[in-house]
Amino acid sequence: MKKFLGLTTAAVLALAGALTLAAPAGAADCPSGHFCVWEKTKFGGQRANWSGDDGWWESWIADDDSSWANHGISGAGVKDHVKVYSSAWQGGSVTICLAPGQEVSSNSVANDRGDSHTWTMSC
Repeated sequence: MKKFLGLTTAAVLALAGALTLAAPAGAADCPSGHFCVWEKTKFGGQRANWSGDDGWWESWIADDDSSWANHGISGAGVKDHVKVYSSAWQGGSVTICLAPGQEVSSNSVANDRGDSHTWTMSC
């Protein structure tokens, strides 16, 4: 009986260790199917999120974006990349482009420059 319990305990601990390793460390809190932007680096402060394009970000996040996450859904023919623009209505230059699943906790070039975004087929 002790041998059985020892083997069971070892199996449970091994499984728990495997499950712990499977979870991404420091993953951004962003809903599935959404593009998220935070006002602070390392996914801090207030978060804005969208499941579609937005040509004019709300005033509290426009030019105040410091971290980004693309949790969009991928598939054949699906626009799953996100381009952030420095002006409203996708004008100006692209400040950052994120591939599906990409999370950027800080980027000095894109920091505090975003005003709009669009979902695209590629960067």
